[in-house]
Amino acid sequence: MNDTPAEVESRFNFLLRRISPEERLAMSCRMFTAARALVRSSIVQGGARTAAEIRRQTFLRFYRDDFSDDEQAKILSSLKAT
Repeated sequence: MNDTPAEVESRFNFLLRRISPEERLAMSCRMFTAARALVRSSIVQGGARTAAEIRRQTFLRFYRDDFSDDEQAKILSSLKAT
Protein backbone atom coordinates (compact mmCIF):
# COMPACT_ATOMS: atom_id res chain seq x y z
CA MET A 1 0.00 0.00 0.00
CA ASN A 2 1.29 3.43 -0.90
CA ASP A 3 -0.96 6.34 -0.03
CA THR A 4 1.76 8.99 -0.36
CA PRO A 5 1.09 11.45 -3.17
CA ALA A 6 3.73 11.23 -5.91
CA GLU A 7 4.83 14.86 -5.49
CA VAL A 8 5.39 14.35 -1.74
CA GLU A 9 7.38 11.17 -2.33
CA SER A 10 9.44 12.91 -5.01
CA ARG A 11 10.21 15.83 -2.68
CA PHE A 12 11.15 13.46 0.15
CA ASN A 13 13.50 11.51 -2.13
CA PHE A 14 15.07 14.75 -3.35
CA LEU A 15 15.72 15.90 0.21
CA LEU A 16 17.07 12.50 1.23
CA ARG A 17 19.54 12.48 -1.68
CA ARG A 18 20.90 15.86 -0.50
CA ILE A 19 21.99 14.35 2.83
CA SER A 20 25.53 12.99 2.99
CA PRO A 21 26.00 9.22 3.23
CA GLU A 22 27.46 9.70 6.71
CA GLU A 23 24.37 11.56 7.91
CA ARG A 24 22.07 8.94 6.35
CA LEU A 25 23.97 6.26 8.25
CA ALA A 26 23.70 8.29 11.47
CA MET A 27 19.95 8.72 10.86
CA SER A 28 19.48 4.98 10.41
CA CYS A 29 21.47 4.23 13.55
CA ARG A 30 19.28 6.64 15.53
CA MET A 31 16.14 5.04 14.09
CA PHE A 32 17.38 1.54 14.99
CA THR A 33 18.22 2.70 18.52
CA ALA A 34 14.72 4.17 18.86
CA ALA A 35 13.16 0.95 17.55
CA ARG A 36 15.14 -1.13 20.06
CA ALA A 37 14.02 1.15 22.89
CA LEU A 38 10.37 0.77 21.85
CA VAL A 39 10.69 -3.00 21.56
CA ARG A 40 12.44 -3.24 24.94
CA SER A 41 9.71 -1.17 26.57
CA SER A 42 7.04 -3.40 25.07
CA ILE A 43 8.85 -6.53 26.25
CA VAL A 44 9.21 -5.20 29.80
CA GLN A 45 5.54 -4.17 29.85
CA GLY A 46 4.72 -7.69 28.68
CA GLY A 47 6.24 -9.14 31.81
CA ALA A 48 9.91 -9.87 31.06
CA ARG A 49 11.96 -9.13 34.17
CA THR A 50 15.49 -10.42 33.69
CA ALA A 51 18.09 -8.99 31.34
CA ALA A 52 18.47 -12.42 29.72
CA GLU A 53 14.74 -12.68 29.02
CA ILE A 54 14.71 -9.19 27.54
CA ARG A 55 17.66 -10.11 25.28
CA ARG A 56 15.95 -13.32 24.13
CA GLN A 57 12.64 -11.59 23.41
CA THR A 58 14.42 -8.74 21.60
CA PHE A 59 16.26 -11.25 19.44
CA LEU A 60 13.00 -12.96 18.53
CA ARG A 61 11.25 -9.68 17.71
CA PHE A 62 13.99 -8.55 15.36
CA TYR A 63 15.38 -11.77 13.89
CA ARG A 64 12.85 -14.61 14.32
CA ASP A 65 12.30 -14.98 10.57
CA ASP A 66 16.02 -14.89 9.74
CA PHE A 67 17.00 -18.17 11.42
CA SER A 68 15.79 -21.77 11.39
CA ASP A 69 14.29 -23.25 14.55
CA ASP A 70 17.57 -25.05 15.31
CA GLU A 71 19.62 -21.89 14.82
CA GLN A 72 17.20 -19.94 17.00
CA ALA A 73 17.48 -22.52 19.77
CA LYS A 74 21.28 -22.25 19.75
CA ILE A 75 21.21 -18.47 19.78
CA LEU A 76 18.56 -18.30 22.51
CA SER A 77 20.58 -20.76 24.59
CA SER A 78 23.68 -18.60 24.31
CA LEU A 79 21.67 -15.49 25.21
CA LYS A 80 20.46 -17.26 28.34
CA ALA A 81 24.05 -17.91 29.39
CA THR A 82 25.31 -14.34 29.02
